[in-house]
Amino acid sequence: MYWRKFNGESIDLPIKQAVADAIVLETEKGTKLKVCIGTDSQVKGDDTEFATVIVFLREHNGGFMYIHNEKTKTKYHIKERMLVEVAKSIEIAYELCDLFIEHHVEMEVHADINTNPQFKSNDALKEAMGYILGMGFAFKAKPEAFASSCCADKICN
Repeated sequence: MYWRKFNGESIDLPIKQAVADAIVLETEKGTKLKVCIGTDSQVKGDDTEFATVIVFLREHNGGFMYIHNEKTKTKYHIKERMLVEVAKSIEIAYELCDLFIEHHVEMEVHADINTNPQFKSNDALKEAMGYILGMGFAFKAKPEAFASSCCADKICN
């Protein structure tokens, strides 16, 4: 799985090692971190592109993120696509959660799903929330889900 930094620099380590190294480096600097994981997708012609981000927030000092993009020709209904986004975020959160526990780093999974029933993505809200909370992760949806609705959204466009 190919990951990169926001500036385009490739992350050559396995993502778990890169995240562990980032946590250690920031902790050694005395920085308190919070991590938000989210995925967004865009349909472009026959392709659906997914962007998953790991956003590291430095308390009172900005942040940085790691990015993974992938494309598929699979056709999704909107609800299915929203749940695939959530599944991609959970997959990464699950892979990394022991690091966050070990280093006392707060982590949230962000879903690009609107809490307003007037939006189509809202059809997936209950299932997404149940999936994320059922895995034991903190959950945020729009408008609080900036990792998916802002960060990953910008990478997909």
